[in-house]
Amino acid sequence: MGKDDFRCIECNEKAAELHRDYSNGILKITICESCQKPVDKYIEYDPVIILIDAILCKTQAFRHILFNTRLNIHWKLCVFCLLCEAYLRWSMLHGSEQSSDPADIIRYTKEWEFYGMFGLAALELSAFCGGVLCFLWVVVCCLQGGTMELCLLLRALLLSCYGKVLLIPAVIWEHDYSPLCLGLIKLFVLTSNSQAIRVILNSSRRLSLMAVCVGLLSETCVAQACKKLSWSIQDMLTF
Repeated sequence: MGKDDFRCIECNEKAAELHRDYSNGILKITICESCQKPVDKYIEYDPVIILIDAILCKTQAFRHILFNTRLNIHWKLCVFCLLCEAYLRWSMLHGSEQSSDPADIIRYTKEWEFYGMFGLAALELSAFCGGVLCFLWVVVCCLQGGTMELCLLLRALLLSCYGKVLLIPAVIWEHDYSPLCLGLIKLFVLTSNSQAIRVILNSSRRLSLMAVCVGLLSETCVAQACKKLSWSIQDMLTF
């Protein structure tokens, strides 16, 4: 990161450095010139504590992760979460099909339906991110005359989807899940998305919630359109 790429996690002001390295390995945390608080106290914290604060959707933890770290795993995390979501949908589709033959597991993994579920999950995520970015571009850039970094915002949206990792227990234990559990996971992911938007744009909670709602509406419309298209194709094949 270059000069003034860091941010104070307390007041969001730009900072030239997070700490100053003296001789004999002595580090001194930089004090923010604006709020007179440490620019980033999390550089001394254990990653587990940072993760807990991020799960609690603390603004300081989000600023540390999004501005003051070189965490570039958003695409890998995105693919991993999509695979989990695709497998979960695929297992729900075949939930009523029980078989004691281990060979069925290999046969099922070769079915094209799994890849279709992965494509559908990726399309819905693209619709969500596209809806959020388009809405924010219209409001921030066109109506308010401001600027925003689309790449940084997209990275924040993908990283804030980390809550989908909670789908892993549903994948491991197969059918030990419920619609309530999946709904709570979805709500947590949307809350994290909203907090990430607030941190990147330093905006109000109302704007971030509206952006998430627009993205969710876009995702729902795409999902319904794909479902109707699938039914139409099945009807054509039937006749």
